[in-house]
Amino acid sequence: MPTDRYNRTIHYLRVSVTDKCNYRCTYCMPAEGIPLKPHKAMLRYESIALIAGVAGALGFNQIRLTGGEPLVKKNIESLVEMIRLTGKYREITMTTNGSLLTPEKARHLKQNGLSRINISLDTLDPKRFAEITRGGAVRDVLKGIDAAKSAELDPVKINMVVFAETTEEEISAMKSFCANHGLVLQTIKHFSLYNREHVLPAPRDFDRPLPCTRCNRLRLTADGYLKPCLFSNQEIKVDLNNIETSISHAIAARPEFGTACVNRGMHQVGG
Repeated sequence: MPTDRYNRTIHYLRVSVTDKCNYRCTYCMPAEGIPLKPHKAMLRYESIALIAGVAGALGFNQIRLTGGEPLVKKNIESLVEMIRLTGKYREITMTTNGSLLTPEKARHLKQNGLSRINISLDTLDPKRFAEITRGGAVRDVLKGIDAAKSAELDPVKINMVVFAETTEEEISAMKSFCANHGLVLQTIKHFSLYNREHVLPAPRDFDRPLPCTRCNRLRLTADGYLKPCLFSNQEIKVDLNNIETSISHAIAARPEFGTACVNRGMHQVGG
């Protein structure tokens, strides 16, 4: 497995397959949406699979598809199959808001090689959910969770972003919901890309972004850049004619500690 200059092993590739989403979550997406980039500026599935294959040959063995919302991409299960056919990954996972996850889609994802799935759900309260997502319906996500369970995309993990205004009652309700439905809850303290200092231990027991000293990730954006660090503006444009060198440059560019990312939004880097 490749290591960076601080002797951290890098084996986890997070791929933002799109910066588009059907929600406008307050902490992730601008209320007005995002400017549409030309189709030719975005990576094709074949290019993503090619990059994943080269990364796998270098020692990467874990890959996660994110967004934006990956399920807005047509036939995303075909990308899962392309990555599976590289034979390089011990697991292929996905993070989604779950609202577009039908039983048929979940079944196809499983058949094509998706190992498991994380579903973002910040509250069970319909009114508050609609406020956070700017118009989403919590019942759609609950249907998506049922679809994931039926397809045995196990363990189904629930990512709950916890804000300063999140009540203990909301957290307790989510814990009970997950316990009763065989789901794994991950409570994630809300943080900003713009200031790494905000990612500090909280009074309550929340999960937080991986500490810099244990970070094992590279991120690939939908428009073809490798981000060495979530909390950095630095990016390496992938040369599709020399992918291995692009990955090596990205690993070499990883800082010891992240500080801030102000040139991308959360919808562009997949968390």
